[in-house]
Amino acid sequence: MRRIWIESAAALHTALCAVMVLGGCATSKDKLLPRGEHTMLDVWNQESGGNAGGAAGGQAARQLLDARQGLRRPLTEAGVQSAPAAAAAYTRTAANEIYRQFRRLPNPDLVMYVFPHLAGSDPAPVPGYTTVFPLYQRVQYAMPGERVEDY
Repeated sequence: MRRIWIESAAALHTALCAVMVLGGCATSKDKLLPRGEHTMLDVWNQESGGNAGGAAGGQAARQLLDARQGLRRPLTEAGVQSAPAAAAAYTRTAANEIYRQFRRLPNPDLVMYVFPHLAGSDPAPVPGYTTVFPLYQRVQYAMPGERVEDY
């Protein structure tokens, strides 16, 4: 009895899934995403001032024209000469990309004095000496955007 009930529930579930999938395909694009009154060209003309519709459209057109004129300035000889040096300051190279994004975290040196001692299976005297070694075994790097100035 229980098995029949489980099989009938599974069959009903399968039928419901099939109906939902096929029902989703029956929806039309225009019903799901209705068209507006304005085309993309109308929106562009309105926002860029192409159809100078009143004072707001004329002001937008004037601002656009002023911005374009600022970009059309002539290059002077001094500007041509200084362009490579100015571009080098912000040009991305493999080296400055790595060093700028992944900064090395400080790894301070520890100075240790080793006292005179006897070493080996046949104890031999070792004079005292000073040695230097890094605090961390490996070089550590900061994640991009992590501050390293506070260290």
